[in-house]
Amino acid sequence: MTQNYLLDIAKWRDQRTGFKGIPSICSAHPLVIEAAMVHAIEAKAPLLIEATCNQVNQDGGYTGMTPADFRTFVEKIAARTGFSMERVILGGDHLGPNPWKGLDAGEAMDKAEVMIRAYARAGFTKLHLDTSMGCAGEPVALSDDVTAARAARLAAAAEDEIKNTAGVKPVYIIGTEVPIPGGALEELDVLEVTRPEAALETVRVHADAFERAGAADAFRRVVGVVVQPGVEFGNHNVIAYDPVKATALTASLHRLPGLVFEAHSTDYQAREALRRLALDGFAILKVGPGLTFALREALYGLDQIAEFLFPDSRSGTLMAVTESVMTRDPGNWEKYYHGTADEQHLQRHFSYSDRIRYYWPDEEIAAAVDSLFGLFGDTEIPETLISQYLRGLYPRVRAGRASSTARGLAIAAIDVVIEDYFEACRG
Repeated sequence: MTQNYLLDIAKWRDQRTGFKGIPSICSAHPLVIEAAMVHAIEAKAPLLIEATCNQVNQDGGYTGMTPADFRTFVEKIAARTGFSMERVILGGDHLGPNPWKGLDAGEAMDKAEVMIRAYARAGFTKLHLDTSMGCAGEPVALSDDVTAARAARLAAAAEDEIKNTAGVKPVYIIGTEVPIPGGALEELDVLEVTRPEAALETVRVHADAFERAGAADAFRRVVGVVVQPGVEFGNHNVIAYDPVKATALTASLHRLPGLVFEAHSTDYQAREALRRLALDGFAILKVGPGLTFALREALYGLDQIAEFLFPDSRSGTLMAVTESVMTRDPGNWEKYYHGTADEQHLQRHFSYSDRIRYYWPDEEIAAAVDSLFGLFGDTEIPETLISQYLRGLYPRVRAGRASSTARGLAIAAIDVVIEDYFEACRG
């Protein structure tokens, strides 16, 4: 592939056949990536996999992986599933100073530049520039001009890093109305849809900033703008897409030739809502917590089945292990989960925000998951137990669309979500 697959994404909506948009799989969990690859093989489609600045960076992020490590990680899964890496689009999400926003802006941006160079060097070809957050001593939200200038600096650095290489040049995503990486900090009732004039102004100021930074060629590969279409989820609720409220924003796309909108936090939207988003020009649909939420449901269901089939075979259930680790190390959830001790206990395990996803790489929890799968091995789990504890997968098993092994059920649970995205993007 010599040209970036996403370069003409703005034209997809006008095609009679084919995809109108593309799901963005924002996860570093190996089972999620495996499930996505298996589905993409069946769908005969490319696959966009994105790593966030907090997951993967030059310091390792919470996964312990650098961008080069993440690429190798994905390559190994591709080799195992038989999915061609030529059909994988690697993306970097929220690339900017967010992991270091507690530092002063100069130091944080220096680290962000090192990070985006590492992403570009590792062959990531979709780069989301997110410099909208304030650093130490700055306002929480920055002006469009400051955001654009910092984004242009990062784009210029990425271009410089690959200037002597022959690989596919990256496309860029810009935007100033960007959700916080990792999910909302508070409960949500309603959201304000991005105003059309705000989206137009974002593109204008970024074009000027890229020109001043000597990155005009990079701006010609800006294919999307992050906007708020009116979708989000909190700990207990989901705000569904309302096409009527987004009508003016959608209509503004005709004034942005060559561009699409990128929608974040589309997790837990119904398939029809996702389809309308894609048809309305929100051609990049990002999903992350919704995938690991589905995986957690499957693992907890298997946990209960294991307690019935293999009593007294473990020192503790998977749920007990995760509770122990999360209460001992609350750093990834305590800012997000509020209320009484009982309410926090509920949220740790069953929140839409799915902060538990940050803990799957933990050695103790990973060992508990391995132990769970080890108990089952390749055993076919009785359909009646699947009906009892994994009811949502029962129809798939009965129809022969899902294996009744533990691993097969975990993959199938993730695929239920992935299927909604791929089918929605077909229009």
